[in-house]
Amino acid sequence: MKYFLLALKGMAMGAADVVPGVSGGTIAFISGIYEELLDSISKINLKALKILFKEGLLPAWRYINGNFFFFLFLGIGISIFSLSKLVVYLLNNHPVIIWSFFFGLIVASIWVMMKSLKKWEAVEFIAIIVGTSIAYYITIAPPSSSIDTLWYLFLSGSIAICAMILPGISGAFILLLLGSYDNVMLAITEKDFKSLMVFVSGCIIGLLSFSRLLKYLFKHYKDATIALLMGFLIGSLNKVWPWKETISTRINSHGEEVPFIQKNVWPDDIVNDQIFYAIGLMIAGFVVLYVLDRLTPDNLSSK
Repeated sequence: MKYFLLALKGMAMGAADVVPGVSGGTIAFISGIYEELLDSISKINLKALKILFKEGLLPAWRYINGNFFFFLFLGIGISIFSLSKLVVYLLNNHPVIIWSFFFGLIVASIWVMMKSLKKWEAVEFIAIIVGTSIAYYITIAPPSSSIDTLWYLFLSGSIAICAMILPGISGAFILLLLGSYDNVMLAITEKDFKSLMVFVSGCIIGLLSFSRLLKYLFKHYKDATIALLMGFLIGSLNKVWPWKETISTRINSHGEEVPFIQKNVWPDDIVNDQIFYAIGLMIAGFVVLYVLDRLTPDNLSSK
């Protein structure tokens, strides 16, 4: 049951990472596996290799928490390959509905992080302001045009993976800013394994490097780090606001015309008969995160 739930959390992370504006790191944090994820990633090092060569595969697998990785990434992989087409379809055809649900998720995530802060001092307030400013700037930065080369795909993976494990900063949106989102989605849908291997290699390099920094920050400056991550979530709300007006469009990898630059508007500014559904899905997103938070081991043990 433990590993089944872990795979489900991985599926939720995968679904979030597909959406430009939502972070799988958010799901990892509120589902109670964030610090275990960072700790496990940081153990993929030279010591793990020494254990592998001296003691064998099984001890090395235990050292790096291999079962955790297997079931988590199994869930992420299943979600990405099975939901990528659905998510892209919903984003293109029913954007208000899907953005509303994720808006509710992120608001609930901010509440969860706020609960976890043990102290509120000047450094925490500064961290929130800095995190909010960084995330907000990322949401308004103009996307880049596509660069269709393998080295750029590798670079995009190494940068985007850092965002994917940061709550509030979307790896998918970073890919969009770098101009690689369509190339990655096309490689997934068309099973272009060469491009996928290059992209995944970049992700691995970026992940192994950045996770060590995050682990250090959590160990020595936990409250300030949580405050910074909470700021990332607050700033990201600008990106997932459901009602948008399209300023310009682009042609994606499938030859379809999709939004390129958008600005947020109030529901009254556009013709929209989905407002009640949108509000309902915001509430549903909040409730889903609230229930998930109540089911995490720490909360269950405190009851």
